[in-house]
Amino acid sequence: MTINEIQDQIVEEFSIFDDWPEERDQYIIDIGKKLPALDERYKTEDNIVKGCQSTVWLHASEIDGRVYFEADSNTVITKGIIGLLVRVLSGQKPSDILNADLYLIDKINLRSFIGSQRSSGLQMMLKQIKLYAVGFSQQAKQA
Repeated sequence: MTINEIQDQIVEEFSIFDDWPEERDQYIIDIGKKLPALDERYKTEDNIVKGCQSTVWLHASEIDGRVYFEADSNTVITKGIIGLLVRVLSGQKPSDILNADLYLIDKINLRSFIGSQRSSGLQMMLKQIKLYAVGFSQQAKQA
């Protein structure tokens, strides 16, 4: 699926929670619970997303020109947020990640839901994801 197709699917899933913030919270927590466990060897200082209020580990690998992300966090809400980003961007080409318009953040009102501290962390997660995409893109050009 493309990034936009995945985003549209998530927006549709969240559309039933417009008036029920508790259910939306629980859904984000459930997304985090479904995130595959991150291998302990990737829970290193190098893989910590700087600037997040919670501890977020983000590991990326490239296979056949696509970037795959694995992540974890020490808090359930943050794990759900990084889980959303992994769901949308993992398995995509670096150029598609770099050019993505992540409109789902606004369409599901994620920033208003998470508050200013976590909103800053969200931006740092996105920045780190894009840095990985840049790195893999440059590696592909050198190969």
